[in-house]
Amino acid sequence: MTRTLLLILAALAFMVGSFIWFVATWDRAAEAPVTRHDAPQPAPLPWVRHIPGSGAEPRSDASRGHAA
Repeated sequence: MTRTLLLILAALAFMVGSFIWFVATWDRAAEAPVTRHDAPQPAPLPWVRHIPGSGAEPRSDASRGHAA
């Protein structure tokens, strides 16, 4: 049991130490900034006229190219 606890503590010490080393040696100027890129909105499905709760108005047949 003592050996297991020592191995667990050694692994934790290694993880904490490697994280501290990573942060301490970080070169902000050498890295590209991380920014958020919003995904494009998906195209509406032609067979869906209204999704309840979406807040969108129901689509008419005219918006799908059909005569009114």
